[in-house]
Amino acid sequence: MSTHNPNQIQPLDDSTFESVLERRYARRDLLKGGFGAAIATMFGGVALVGCSDSNNGDDDGPGTPVAPTLAFTAVSKNLLDQITVPAGYTASLLYSLGDPINNTVPNWAGDGSETGASYTSRAGDHHDGMYYFGLSGTGTPSLTASERGILAMNHEAPNPFNTATGVNNLYVHASGATTTVVGGVATRTVPDECIKEINHHGVSVIEVNKTGANWSVNRNSTFNRRVTAATLMEISGPLRGNAAMFTKFSPGGTQTQGTVNNCANGHTPWGTYLTCEENWVGYFARAAGDNAKRTRAGEVASLNRYGSPENALSRLNWNTAGAGDEFQRWDTSVKGATAADDFRNVINQFGFVVEIDPYNPTAVPRKRTALGRFAHEGCWPGPVVAGRPVVFYMGDDNRGDYIYKFVSTALWDAADGTAAQTLGTDRMAIGSKYMDAGTLYVARFNADGSGTWLPLAGVAGALDTRIAADTAGATRMDRPEWGAVNPLTGEVYITLTNNNAAGRLATGTPTGTAALSDPANPRVYNDPKGATAQRGNPNGHIIRWRETGDLAAATTFQWDLYLFGARAASVDTNVNISGLVADNDFSSPDGLWFGRQGNAATGLLWIQTDDGAYTDVTNCMMLAAVPGTVGDGATRTVTGTAAGGETRVVTTKVGKAATTSNLRRFLVGCKECEITGIDSTPDGKTLFVNIQHPGEEKQATFNDPATFGSHWPGNQYLGNANARPRSSTIVITKNDGGVIGI
Repeated sequence: MSTHNPNQIQPLDDSTFESVLERRYARRDLLKGGFGAAIATMFGGVALVGCSDSNNGDDDGPGTPVAPTLAFTAVSKNLLDQITVPAGYTASLLYSLGDPINNTVPNWAGDGSETGASYTSRAGDHHDGMYYFGLSGTGTPSLTASERGILAMNHEAPNPFNTATGVNNLYVHASGATTTVVGGVATRTVPDECIKEINHHGVSVIEVNKTGANWSVNRNSTFNRRVTAATLMEISGPLRGNAAMFTKFSPGGTQTQGTVNNCANGHTPWGTYLTCEENWVGYFARAAGDNAKRTRAGEVASLNRYGSPENALSRLNWNTAGAGDEFQRWDTSVKGATAADDFRNVINQFGFVVEIDPYNPTAVPRKRTALGRFAHEGCWPGPVVAGRPVVFYMGDDNRGDYIYKFVSTALWDAADGTAAQTLGTDRMAIGSKYMDAGTLYVARFNADGSGTWLPLAGVAGALDTRIAADTAGATRMDRPEWGAVNPLTGEVYITLTNNNAAGRLATGTPTGTAALSDPANPRVYNDPKGATAQRGNPNGHIIRWRETGDLAAATTFQWDLYLFGARAASVDTNVNISGLVADNDFSSPDGLWFGRQGNAATGLLWIQTDDGAYTDVTNCMMLAAVPGTVGDGATRTVTGTAAGGETRVVTTKVGKAATTSNLRRFLVGCKECEITGIDSTPDGKTLFVNIQHPGEEKQATFNDPATFGSHWPGNQYLGNANARPRSSTIVITKNDGGVIGI
């Protein structure tokens, strides 16, 4: 949305890092912390600008910051099986499912013939959140390098698999997963297929180089590595050594293996990557009758609250592939005499933020348990200020769950940011300093536009986070997903992707009860998809807040609702609250990212969609926005209608209406994909975007390419109209070499 200042700036001279930094910091802030300290906070963190309450515009108070102006033609909605970007831009292919990260494994064959072991050296599936870490010409960390860097990216999951029937479209296998249905369960009969799937979860860390106008993966780089669902990891923080972490693999509860369902991401001011475990619970089977064998107080309630009831099947049935621990660790049932005899507690080792050092391939990843256990969508740093705590914001991607933040006990020392610019620094030790001790909070959004951060204490808050948040009285939200912190204001944005009518019911409410609404989740409506009703909040919205005193560690804040997804065709102003039109309407906001500090597009907000509600009209998309500020709109009464015709009336705080000058569509994806994961080079001239699970929805007959739901990227980039679909990273550049989006 537009800023208060109607005079938008033009692209500025960004020839030197110092000149950019001076533009982004008030003179007063530089004098307080020193120019060197300001530079240190730029290392992967968020520099806070424009935090003065005054709007006088002088050097002593920056007032309302002026964001860049959108300068591209909006892309039209479409259902094409290709990536569409604005005129004057080019999207090229960089890194796809199965691509080698070294020269020891062959190229992807496109027929599912690769071995399971080979995926420890190949791109995994479902590319998702990512972050670019700069490299100097000599291979050391760099804040400004825009032609050489390391991309760390998540690989969330394989395409859908029916655990009961074995029906699937897992394109990584020759003909999908090989199964035999035994007792109503699809039993895996080819163990190597499971090894392949285990190895294509996790994270890729790859060096990327620009030569001329083209980007490529450097397969010879010593930085390259894969982190998978089998990689050794340390348990760190308050749950390290806790009895709830004891397993056959680690009887003392200090280590675990692997990370799964890595969705959104984050980064730290000391130069490490944060990957986040989202829908991890479905990977674990739990036997009938298991409840009676559980002895920890509250253990059964915790398992149920996280979605692991008795007789639960594993999402991919890896536990059925053999008797070895590599498969049996996916069964969290009580089987032995003690926790050291089985994997009853393995499910407790997932649901965390995992820290990875992209500059040190030998560093063991650490699960940072102090940041809570839930369906972590991502983990985004707040503004970093010397002498104040380090803060991270997080969402729990589940209908009716919560928004969190973590505030470190340790106060930020700018020397840690400076040290992180040296290749040999022990970044994981710095991470332990700031991420292993602190206070985890959950958000309550009050009806008057104020908010409160409610503390969650101790081991219970770290392990059984959802139950602790229930007890604290937090506000249930419409699926909190990605977050982003505006580098110009310090304001925080989080997408609330969508919810259905059932997801709006209060805990324990009988099915069939009319959906509820509240000021933070105000819409109750039907958005029909053809003849199918879609009730609740199928199109989602974005919430934002500003911490009291512009202090990230504050325990109170002010909030409003920035933007509402809707069809432009909707004439109901209680649904299309933001006034969306053909050039900017969307549904189900998911990915969220602010343009990097240090270039003329700093402060531009990018919105990515993961939609099923609007796919009768368009494929998923990415939009660019010029955001406003909290409180720039008005109080609004929203009237909704529940399934039974009941009226729901809510008064809430709503931001300024969208216009094509402050929100427009930049990209439309291929068939059946999700647009997710985004970052840029420091100069803003290269944009990396992930395209996830093309062709996901349609069941494939593998010897008949006509049954594939998509043939992207092979059809668009590799001259193969019959190709299997592959999740991929694309590179977007402006044909004139300029900064993206402006």
